[in-house]
Amino acid sequence: MALGTHIQFDQSREHGVGVFPALAERLNETIERGLSYLLSLQSSEGYWLGELEADTTLESDYIFYLNVIGQASPERVTKLANYVRRRQLTDGGWNIYFGGPSELNATVKAYVALRLAGDSAESQQLQRARQRIHELGGLEASNSYTRLYLALVGAVAWDMVPAVPPELMLLPNWFAINIYEMSSWTRGIVIPLTILYAHKPRFAIEGEIGVDVLYRDPSRKALAFDWDKQLFSWRNFFLTLDRGFKLYERVPWKPLRQRALRQAKQWLSEHIERTEGLAAIYPAMMNAVFALLSLGHSPDDPLTAREIGELARFEIEDEDTIRVQPCVSPVWDTAIAMVALEEAGVPPNHSSLVEAATWLLQNQIVGPGDWMKKTPDVLPGGWAFEFQNDFYPDVDDTAFVLMALQRVDYPDKARMEASTRRGLAWLLAMQNDDGGWGAFDHNNDRQFLCQIPFADHNAMIDPSTADVTARVIECLGRYGWPGNHPVIARGVEFLLKDQTDEGPWFGRWGVNYVYGTSGVLRALETVALTAQQYCQRAVQWLRQVQNPDGGFGESIASYNDPALKGKGSSTASQTAWGLIGLLAAAEPEDPSIARAVAHLIRKQRDDGSWFENEFTGTGFPCVFYLKYHLYRNYFPLYALARYRNLTQKVSQFCALQVRPQEFDRQRPGD
Repeated sequence: MALGTHIQFDQSREHGVGVFPALAERLNETIERGLSYLLSLQSSEGYWLGELEADTTLESDYIFYLNVIGQASPERVTKLANYVRRRQLTDGGWNIYFGGPSELNATVKAYVALRLAGDSAESQQLQRARQRIHELGGLEASNSYTRLYLALVGAVAWDMVPAVPPELMLLPNWFAINIYEMSSWTRGIVIPLTILYAHKPRFAIEGEIGVDVLYRDPSRKALAFDWDKQLFSWRNFFLTLDRGFKLYERVPWKPLRQRALRQAKQWLSEHIERTEGLAAIYPAMMNAVFALLSLGHSPDDPLTAREIGELARFEIEDEDTIRVQPCVSPVWDTAIAMVALEEAGVPPNHSSLVEAATWLLQNQIVGPGDWMKKTPDVLPGGWAFEFQNDFYPDVDDTAFVLMALQRVDYPDKARMEASTRRGLAWLLAMQNDDGGWGAFDHNNDRQFLCQIPFADHNAMIDPSTADVTARVIECLGRYGWPGNHPVIARGVEFLLKDQTDEGPWFGRWGVNYVYGTSGVLRALETVALTAQQYCQRAVQWLRQVQNPDGGFGESIASYNDPALKGKGSSTASQTAWGLIGLLAAAEPEDPSIARAVAHLIRKQRDDGSWFENEFTGTGFPCVFYLKYHLYRNYFPLYALARYRNLTQKVSQFCALQVRPQEFDRQRPGD
């Protein structure tokens, strides 16, 4: 293992010094301002944490939830309702991302929330909302989770809800359908729902919601259960099962039900431990509270109260509004902020980096998690997205953390080395059979499960994706692994199969093809593959979609319409991603690079930050999107610093490298 060296990737490329000298002075000033601004955001504990914004379905759900648990204080509900009201669109609906069109479920939930907040159904605002709901297909076309929440308070009948039977818990892990073939976030969301589906509670709330007026055609309430036109299809198979389970529900004696419920309750209880709320994400935590209530726990019961308290931590209260985050992202924000600062020239032994590294090392997960069900006999060693979510470390965070730690001159080198080896071992074990990596689980790719009726959140599974695969390849490349190593080669093979005909890669966790393409090119740069024809096709695509102002932008609408890939108003984060991709695989003299650099310099604000309204993060494509408030700051800083370092041949400090042969000789635990 090499310690404390300086390295450069792709040594075969010759980079000119000061290729665009007119930019040099302003570039340095921009980097220094961005660096100072980012340093000012670090917490006293060493981490970074930006707001994680989503659409108004969270605030709407939260009003509903507070009514169910009996904690809907007028002041709290008023502030939440203010936030929802102010985001109604001119056509009467609510959208799920900035600048997007009205979306049915967001509009239904907003209508219900504002009724619970005291708004009259005859108010102009709700009349317009009701009309828009009809235009979007009516309540009958809403998704399964919208209908299930309404069933919890008796607003719709349970026969409008797809079956979520607790007997799912009894299916063995070797069976094609079982809870560990679902994505980790789906498990967290669905297992509490199995308890609710079995008990079918009717929670008491004050007031009448009156959702019957939201149906476009009341005779078509079962629209969601229409058969597929193709007789033999997975959808029809699962619809048949759904109807069978609903018949089973009518049978008084269910021999497996109590056993299944015991397992569901045990799973729920175990997974609330070692985490700050079930799966540390809002829908799972909210569903867990509802499930505990249905099991007879009161809101004051210690277990329920703890979960309620954890969810309350997601609130951000202003003078007259409350908004709700879907989760928090300290590990993710910290790792990316560190990499940006390192690229921007912060000394590797700077206290800011050392303190951040200490915080990350303390948060490495060394206990068991759900991932072990499909990857046994592997030591834990990953990192999660949140403060504490021990059951669910993820590949993307782990790879980014390892890259951040590698460039810190940490005083306890033995601790750093041991943590690094353990993290790398975990990453390698999570490689899927197709050569790629998913986010949380191993080989979680059974596409037919996406046809289950309650799978309409469009994220039932967690298969390999280009962006996560690229992150691991970049990490391994930084640690000294060559492009011809079998692990890297299999990953690259997956990327080649996943590349689109035009050249870019799809972005699963960021918007969208600009994000995916940037990540892949940066990864392949670290293993000296960007001269390959497939990379140059991607570079040419980036050039083609660059906006006239020099920036890059891509609308979230590209998830629904691939013809919109790479098209949209320029944003700070997406311009940074486009620039990172160009820097990885184009020549530094490329005019597209200069235009992107100039755009970021021009758009920086006086305090060193950048502005961005758009959502550029992805939760569930076509369903749920995110705005990471730090994306607009640390990615531009990294991209500009990367440009300066490449053109001025600045080497990087590398605290350690773990080459494959060394890793094979000394595996964790030996």
